Amino acid sequence: MKKSKAQNAPAPKTLSEKEISERNHAALDRVAEMDDPDKLRNLMLNAERMGVDTVQEAAFRRLALVQTDVQTGASDTEAGSTEYDLWQTIFAYEQLLREDRGKAVRLTKTRTKLTKSGAVKALETFADATDDTGSFDTLVARGWSDMTGEAVILRHADDFDAATRDAASARLEAARSEPETKGDPETEDA
Repeated sequence: MKKSKAQNAPAPKTLSEKEISERNHAALDRVAEMDDPDKLRNLMLNAERMGVDTVQEAAFRRLALVQTDVQTGASDTEAGSTEYDLWQTIFAYEQLLREDRGKAVRLTKTRTKLTKSGAVKALETFADATDDTGSFDTLVARGWSDMTGEAVILRHADDFDAATRDAASARLEAARSEPETKGDPETEDA
């Protein structure tokens, strides 16, 4: 009996720049249609592994939106409201904690304050925070300052007093004036 040679798997095809660009564009188009948090997380991991920051960011933002729609779907919260935007902030930071710790983490105190006192009262404490605020620092460091509680305050300025708006604005301005800590400047998009 002759021994047959084991067949090696064919080498993966090398893609051209155009093919890579087309795949990335197709992935971005799919993100807008995705509603499954687990599939979005998987896409984020794949995009990170492949170094496709635009797809990773789009999937991250879509994940926060999808989770907010599920969380607030049964209530009177409408998209674009202060409460809705705060939920997006909560889910965005919880996802970053999940990535860092490898397990789901909930912002229990913030969720409780939101449920008991409402979005405005919960957000008022964001701008006046004097301790280290991991959520603010982490979101800003990742380049997502528009997803911070302070940014929510400024988007819904009519809901807050002048002192709260000023404090939120000052925190965001101070963060913008600090050196970027987002990542390797060689891989960042211009």
